[in-house]
Amino acid sequence: MTELTGGPSLPQERRVVTAIPGPKSLELQARRSAVVAAGVGSTLPVFTTRAGGGVIEDVDGNSLIDFGSGIAVTSVGNSAEAVVRRATAQLADFTHTCFMVTPYEGYVAVCEQLAELTPGDHAKKSALFNSGAEAVENAVKIARVHTKRQAVVVFDHGYHGRTNLTMALTAKNMPYKQGFGPFAPEVYRVPVAYGYRWPTGPENCGPEAAAQAIDQITKQIGADNVAAIIIEPVLGEGGFIEPAKGFLPRIAQFAKDNGIVFVADEIQSGFCRTGQWFACEDEGIVPDLITTAKGIAGGLPLAAVTGRAEIMDSAHPGGLGGTYGGNPVACAAALGAIETMREMDLNAKAKRIEEVMKGRLAAMQEKFPVIGDIRGRGAMIAIELVKDPATKEPNAEAAGALAKACHAEGLLVLTCGTYGNVLRFLPPLVIGEDLLNEGLDIIEAAFAGL
Repeated sequence: MTELTGGPSLPQERRVVTAIPGPKSLELQARRSAVVAAGVGSTLPVFTTRAGGGVIEDVDGNSLIDFGSGIAVTSVGNSAEAVVRRATAQLADFTHTCFMVTPYEGYVAVCEQLAELTPGDHAKKSALFNSGAEAVENAVKIARVHTKRQAVVVFDHGYHGRTNLTMALTAKNMPYKQGFGPFAPEVYRVPVAYGYRWPTGPENCGPEAAAQAIDQITKQIGADNVAAIIIEPVLGEGGFIEPAKGFLPRIAQFAKDNGIVFVADEIQSGFCRTGQWFACEDEGIVPDLITTAKGIAGGLPLAAVTGRAEIMDSAHPGGLGGTYGGNPVACAAALGAIETMREMDLNAKAKRIEEVMKGRLAAMQEKFPVIGDIRGRGAMIAIELVKDPATKEPNAEAAGALAKACHAEGLLVLTCGTYGNVLRFLPPLVIGEDLLNEGLDIIEAAFAGL
């Protein structure tokens, strides 16, 4: 099944034949150290030769189970047939003209798909860009020109990018902000509904956190000064935090009541990752603007801002764009990725991944008290690790040790969280269930070895 594997020659199996990283990866790492800036990190320095389905093959012949998907990018796999086919055909026709010079159909077709797939039945328009951070920056530009206001509200534990403005929007200092200031002004941070750590318990978290956030906006900023409220419907880098029920609808209603543009940052959570096309659908949220990237194009660089036509049209001609934005090859890949998501019903596959993972992880939690919380939706699942379940003191050391143990056994996992104590799991939505369970076996053995 080429859709799953990226080609029949890539076996869907874990294979560890050297230490990880192996000798050839170590040689390449030495070359890298000489010429690549130290600030560019890697979770696991094994050098990839092929990838697809649920595995990554390295230069030493190891085949690793992939629970990272390039940070939620390769949801359809690293070499999905429709993505490769469409992108290859576009490469043969032309690689670039710049949509702002002479346009092409692929850009329009992607915008048509976005208008159809994103929440709400209102008239929608899109603008295409290269990266998630670029999409968020442009959402702020659009909101400011539409409202003629300046202030932007974001939330504790949020992550929105590494550019100057998006660093200001991002909550976590290290490694994203340390030493890189000063940052863009008129950015204000308010509480988010983090149920696991809410002082009065998760059952009270949604309404109490919303009341606190709205009170701070009203008193400290002034609702009439706010251009945009930006939130991830499932907070990614901050620890896969699902805002407690009721929080997002209340914040969205507050925005609507006060003429504030409500922006859903679906860069990590969008395109079937949570078992729905977009995570904000879970509570019926219809954002004014939605930012997308990562899973949109099967690994090629593409991002978008999609929203209400009257808001999107607020920017003057020439005010939005960029040389590479909506590159024709990336647009072709996006159409292939969306084709794959529809044909394989990847929302259903994401829900099945959640069922398997949460069942296995819940059984582990009963045996290993270091697991304080299991959360997330679809194939966006995380466990928060603590030193003591009673105090919930973060255990970043355990997260690091577990990731290292998994890597040594040929399972790629990622960490995250404001406190560095969360293991996050982002398997490709096309991963085979045998590989999924084998990866969970490795995780369980790593816990037993702590």
